[in-house]
Amino acid sequence: MNLPEVTWRKSTYSGGQDECLEIADGLPAHSPVPVRDSKRPNDPHLLFPASAWAAFIASVKAARD
Repeated sequence: MNLPEVTWRKSTYSGGQDECLEIADGLPAHSPVPVRDSKRPNDPHLLFPASAWAAFIASVKAARD
């Protein structure tokens, strides 16, 4: 997947650390979610199905509560 027009962002919970994951914003809803290593932005990224990413985020939020 070519991602020339996306904005990569880190979690606000990263605390400014350099060792985090970044996700790409700006893709249509239900698109695969690109994830990359913030220390290696030029390396390949991983793609997760939108439903799998949503389930992951929901489980992380549930674990915090």
